[in-house]
Amino acid sequence: MVARTEEPSTLRDVLSERTVEGILYEKLHDNRVRCFACGHRCVILEGLPGICKVRFNHAGTLYVPQGYVGALQCDPVEKKPFFHALPGSLAMSFGMLGCDFHCAYCQNWFTSQALRDPNSTAPPRDVTADDLVQLTRRYQARILASTYNEPLITSEWAVEVFREAKQQGLKTAYISNGNGTPEVIDYLRPWVDLYKVDLKSFRDRNYRKLGGRLDGVLETIRQLYEKGFWLEIVTLIIPGFNDSSEELSEIARFLAGISSDIPWHVTAFHKDYKMTGPDNTPVSALIRAAEIGRAAGLRYVYAGNLPGHVGAWENTCCPDCNALLIERRGFRVLQNLLTEGACPSCHAAIPGVWN
Repeated sequence: MVARTEEPSTLRDVLSERTVEGILYEKLHDNRVRCFACGHRCVILEGLPGICKVRFNHAGTLYVPQGYVGALQCDPVEKKPFFHALPGSLAMSFGMLGCDFHCAYCQNWFTSQALRDPNSTAPPRDVTADDLVQLTRRYQARILASTYNEPLITSEWAVEVFREAKQQGLKTAYISNGNGTPEVIDYLRPWVDLYKVDLKSFRDRNYRKLGGRLDGVLETIRQLYEKGFWLEIVTLIIPGFNDSSEELSEIARFLAGISSDIPWHVTAFHKDYKMTGPDNTPVSALIRAAEIGRAAGLRYVYAGNLPGHVGAWENTCCPDCNALLIERRGFRVLQNLLTEGACPSCHAAIPGVWN
């Protein structure tokens, strides 16, 4: 823990008191450190934070967030969204503060942009790992998920929480921008079961506007799949930003090239935070994107955020015989007809985490 005595206390001061020495870093000469938590791989000089604003170098040691939440809520797992992981279950969802991106349309900006935007409204609340696990059990949730800010930059805390969660038989999840590194993926692998990546665009120029690089996210997706995480991908369809048929086709072909069994969620943008120029995504754009995904060979494509308006694109159907397997409306599961993870009609195995 690094205590700071400046008055009056700022949010940065408050957060610096809720830190421990990190694991995902190496020491360099001249009291510099190199952080491995996200794809920026920041080299951080003494006395300064990384791009995320919450991992900082004090006297040649990297300090990282620990022991608090900035947001905490119990949600249906379908809201994350995971459609192939314990359908109908609850996910206790916690987040810290900070992010390595600065997306103008962030729906969780009150936590993710806390150290960049003075209008952020999410103060830290002290908790222990055991507090979060016991709360999850009290609500009869089956999944504990790190979300609301970018979980990669608070991975040491997530692993502390998830280590206890897995001892209690819970599944664990990351809801992430996917700007990872080989080091953080290997660190997380024993402790994270489910991993959702926001693949925000297939244009590097768009990623640069958000604070990242396309290649790094694509490589993270490849590694997550290869290392056996249960992986689902979400693309928020933003008119004029990433909604061309050409770009959507490239995304779908990339995913299908890794595995045709990766679920792809195409979801509707609505005006939020600093992005109020584009129109909200129409139903027709979601259905077009879903059809593009199916044409590219993806077997499980879902259109979300507009419940009741996208027809069967909310449901899971057997790709072999087209039998209805899971019927949904929004975040509600209306029917789950799977039999031990298989289609009851043709007995085809359906990939996912069902038990």
